[in-house]
Amino acid sequence: MDPLLKIAFEAVNEKKAIKPVILDLRNLSGVTDFFLICSGQNQVQVRAIADNVLDKIEEEGLKLPLKEGYQDGIWVLLDFGNLVIHVLQEWEREFYALEQLWHDAEVVQL
Repeated sequence: MDPLLKIAFEAVNEKKAIKPVILDLRNLSGVTDFFLICSGQNQVQVRAIADNVLDKIEEEGLKLPLKEGYQDGIWVLLDFGNLVIHVLQEWEREFYALEQLWHDAEVVQL
């Protein structure tokens, strides 16, 4: 298993992310291998979760991702290539229902 998954999962949990889940997309998508999806209660928590992931990745000397949506703090996307992290406010996560969209994906247990 990619060490990036473990680092990212621990980082979101440190900031009390709501319902973090990792989806294995390797057999379903040519775009990425994994999604890590989690929620925050507000803009401040969403940014704090994203910041913690970025800090932990930088500490490990790993390649920093492409980052989208940080300013708004509603849906922050961190794209590492083989791992895409979605940090959404709860209402945004419910609306877009990524887990249901990718319902064929296996949930990864760490």
